[in-house]
Amino acid sequence: MTLSRFARLTFLVAAFCGCSSVPRIVSEYKIDVQQGNVLTQDMVSQLRPGLTKDQVRFILGTPVLMDMFHANRWEYVYRLQKGSTGAVEMRKFSVFFDASDKLVSVSGDVMAAQAADASAVPESRTREIDLGSIAVDSVAPPLEEKGFFGKMRESVGF
Repeated sequence: MTLSRFARLTFLVAAFCGCSSVPRIVSEYKIDVQQGNVLTQDMVSQLRPGLTKDQVRFILGTPVLMDMFHANRWEYVYRLQKGSTGAVEMRKFSVFFDASDKLVSVSGDVMAAQAADASAVPESRTREIDLGSIAVDSVAPPLEEKGFFGKMRESVGF
């Protein structure tokens, strides 16, 4: 009888000790988790007032959020969680269109081409830039031209 009690006691102590802590002799590898749209400064600096929604989608990619209640606003969200440190980097970028679906302004963590009054903004991470105040160096890029197969379909009548 004492042997069975001793066996049960040993089993319970081993079970509690085994579940209480895990020795970190070998640490597991944790990957970096990246979600959303990666927006670079080069991509955002290509935005000009008057671009269509298709042109903006071509430059920045498909937005993460296209709200049906705010049809004239697209949201681009980016989140990166480092696996080694657990640090989270988050960026938000919004694109605003007018009633005729032309680009009007942008706001967010990534800045568009610098306007004359943009340097007067305090150092907050998020700000809104009216693209009409930016000097336009070039004309908006033309709509996509039809490729070889598009021209062939058009000549056939499709």
